[in-house]
Amino acid sequence: MNKILIILSFLFAFNMMSAQKVKLNDKTYKVKKQKIFADGKDVTNTLKPEESSLLFEKAANKRALKLEKEKEATAEKREKAQEKAADKREDAAEKREKAAEKRAKAHEKENKKREKAQKEIEKKQKKAEKAIAKEQKSKEKIKKAQANIDKANAKLEKVEKKIAKLKRKGKLSPVDETKWAEKVSKLKESVAKATKKLRKLK
Repeated sequence: MNKILIILSFLFAFNMMSAQKVKLNDKTYKVKKQKIFADGKDVTNTLKPEESSLLFEKAANKRALKLEKEKEATAEKREKAQEKAADKREDAAEKREKAAEKRAKAHEKENKKREKAQKEIEKKQKKAEKAIAKEQKSKEKIKKAQANIDKANAKLEKVEKKIAKLKRKGKLSPVDETKWAEKVSKLKESVAKATKKLRKLK
């Protein structure tokens, strides 16, 4: 603002010093400072007072009109410069806004990508845990089935030894032998079932 005032003051002073062409009675005069020239000669004192006053007044009006036009031109330039600056600020703000939106979208995309990857990891982890649990359960079933076979075999062996002992001592009657045979048959069946179950588990 101060710069504009300095320029206007300078222009005003320059206009005051520069000669103004003024017409009076079809003759052109030049008015400079407080002197009037015609054809390059000073005619200030040769003119009538009313003519001098009129010429000075016309020159002053011409200077004022010129200064007014210059003021208007300066104001117009200033207005255009302000508009241009405002447009630049608006463009810069719009660019910043777009850049912020772009960053936000990229951030959102990255977050979604991370979330998806995390879900995938969790899914695989659950699957692995499930597989481990299943394997553990299967091992336990096999162990239990094997224990049942071992138990049934031990029982069968014990019964067979007892039958052999009774036979050696001659204490085994035909009725007892039938009972023991049934018992052995049942035990063998149990061993066969347990063995079949173990094969399926394996």
